[in-house]
Amino acid sequence: MGKIKGYELKIQLYTVPGQVKYNATRKLVLKGVDGLVFVADAQEAMREKNIRSLNQLHENLKSYKESIFKIPLVMQYNKVDLRNQGIPVLPTAVLEKDLNSKLKVPSFEASALTGYNVPETLKKIISSTVVSVQKKLL
Repeated sequence: MGKIKGYELKIQLYTVPGQVKYNATRKLVLKGVDGLVFVADAQEAMREKNIRSLNQLHENLKSYKESIFKIPLVMQYNKVDLRNQGIPVLPTAVLEKDLNSKLKVPSFEASALTGYNVPETLKKIISSTVVSVQKKLL
């Protein structure tokens, strides 16, 4: 991947379940994190759970003296492909209002199943994180 000011750049990706019962696991994985992708489930039925999960992320970061407003973050609205199957999916504007109106971070509609916008999400968080790390080291 290259070097930044003599440091070898290494990318490690972790995924954690979104269910509330896994909050302790999610919190542990956040320790020392340099960048995040928040994957929200775009299904209408998941609206409140997404909001709760984002609030937990905010609190968990604060416990490590990190700010959700300062760490590189990208929103990914997953499962948008379910629209094609007649499953109620929230419009992106609603997801943005619920989850990104204060943060104002880059966001992508996506489908993990089909791969739609998954590489774009990854490219964006990598580039944002590299820029952030460079600023810290310079």
